[in-house]
Amino acid sequence: MEVFPSPLESAEFIAANSKDVSVDEEGARRVAESLFDKVSAADFGLAGWKSLHELNPQAASEEAVDWVFLVDTLNFSFWSEQEEQKYLVKYKGKTHSGYWSLCAAVNRALDDGIPITSASYFATMTLDQVKHVFRSDTEVPIPLIEERHQLLNESGTVLLEKFGGSFLTCVKMSEKSAQKLLHLVLENFPSYRDEAVFEKKKVSFYKRAQILVADTWSVLEGKGDGSFDDISSLTIFADYRIPQVLVHLKAMKYSEELMKKLREGTVFHSGDKEEVEIRGCSIWCCALICKHLLELYEKKGQDMHEKINAVLLDYHLWDYARDHREEMKDIPFHRVRCIYY
Repeated sequence: MEVFPSPLESAEFIAANSKDVSVDEEGARRVAESLFDKVSAADFGLAGWKSLHELNPQAASEEAVDWVFLVDTLNFSFWSEQEEQKYLVKYKGKTHSGYWSLCAAVNRALDDGIPITSASYFATMTLDQVKHVFRSDTEVPIPLIEERHQLLNESGTVLLEKFGGSFLTCVKMSEKSAQKLLHLVLENFPSYRDEAVFEKKKVSFYKRAQILVADTWSVLEGKGDGSFDDISSLTIFADYRIPQVLVHLKAMKYSEELMKKLREGTVFHSGDKEEVEIRGCSIWCCALICKHLLELYEKKGQDMHEKINAVLLDYHLWDYARDHREEMKDIPFHRVRCIYY
């Protein structure tokens, strides 16, 4: 059986051997302190996934789970080559960009009677059908459309052949374990195997696989088939926004050389040393923020293990990035065109 390295252990190894990216332990502690009051707010918890994001499914149904699977199978590469030229989708009077443009396109298709979240449909979609569903309201098309078409066909076929056409079957097979579900996804859906080699060692990030597990937990509200008691074993989802936030918050630092490459708009490849360091250090940095947060509450005599985990921290930081885009403009994000994030 294939061995899937732990993203947390990978992150610790990468952070210990990183040359161009460093985690600032003091900075991580300060971020934890700044979050101390926010963590007890309802928005920080599970409820925020639905209450703060109108495009997410509001039900906790099989259809909602299948929506999550479809969206996370395509949850990669939304950044624009030029800030003023973006892939945008208009839906119900609002214009959406980035990840939310994907969600808006999926909801638009469902409203139009296209069963886009049904495996029997997306397993056999043609490239033209995929282009139609994810059509842009600007001149800029969604990036990597051919790859998205291939992944839809591939993952739909696996769902039909192995799981009766629904991701909920997968969820039930995991017996309320986030780790078991993560491994089921990695074993059966190759596009989720987000790995690299760093200092001659195989390392992992599993951004989309982990976010699929986390979003399943969120859409099912941590209840029933989604009551994963080991949800805190997941790490944050290493993408291109979270590292930018961490550098902005001074919990992570880039070398001058790396910062110069980022400012010049260098496009890295998935698995490049700098890219692996950025992603690995982000995971480790957020693990430290969670650790410090839990310690702060322990000092106050509160056990917050149920309320604080990397998933909820990631959701919070990701929303923070969206809401503070102007302030963060001086920190460039790293550019990679790939299917992993």
